[in-house]
Amino acid sequence: MTRVALCQIPVDHDPETNLSTVRDALARARGADLAVFPEATLARFGPGIVETAQPLDGPFVTGLAEAAREHGTAVIAGVFEPAADGRVWNTAVALREDGSLAAAYRKIHLFDSFGAKESKLVAPGDAPAVVELAGLRIGLITCYDVRFPELARALVDQGADTFAVIAAWGSGPLKEDHWTTLVRARAIENTTWTIAVGQAPNPAIPDGFGVGRSMLVDPMGVARHDLGTGPGVLIAEIDAAWTETARATLPSLEHRRLGVHRS
Repeated sequence: MTRVALCQIPVDHDPETNLSTVRDALARARGADLAVFPEATLARFGPGIVETAQPLDGPFVTGLAEAAREHGTAVIAGVFEPAADGRVWNTAVALREDGSLAAAYRKIHLFDSFGAKESKLVAPGDAPAVVELAGLRIGLITCYDVRFPELARALVDQGADTFAVIAAWGSGPLKEDHWTTLVRARAIENTTWTIAVGQAPNPAIPDGFGVGRSMLVDPMGVARHDLGTGPGVLIAEIDAAWTETARATLPSLEHRRLGVHRS
């Protein structure tokens, strides 16, 4: 069993405020092997992220590492790194329980949809990432990425047995329904545990980012936990044996006919 903390926090524009929120959440997650935080935990989305972005050895990730080490808990969280072209990378960092950096995944699919234009500020990444943390092989997925089943399948083909989906999901008609449906779909079609953590709404900043609804979904698509819309920290268990049972019952990954699908 792996104990996972879903840390559904509100996010501010100020990195120091957010780091304090992360530390408080980790204290509440005491005993967890892994704590997962939302996309853009460093700073809330907006034009200011270009100036607010920090390198991975900057104060925010260094503070995350110190907190991970203090609590003996591995951490996944979203940050912004400066990119060479004047934009930023939207990066998911994965830290081991000793605070060392295990992986940094730069979001591949940018949210140029529903009237938004993430690519104005964010440069795309170009490499999927699977990281070993807390006894799991975790495929990293950031927000809009969850709409692309080929990424999740590539992560499984690289050995992922769990997905961590971090998000600052935008509100709006059907958006919350899309989130819950897509998270469950990625779990079902890959028979894979899925840890999905979004920002809680921040009442002080009514920009529409953050619908909550963080979930732990099992390999058969059952939402074992759903945090609703408010801030919260929930500790749950991932049972690797259930993945084996699900895949024996529903061996769809073995039934793929790749030569037929490809032109």
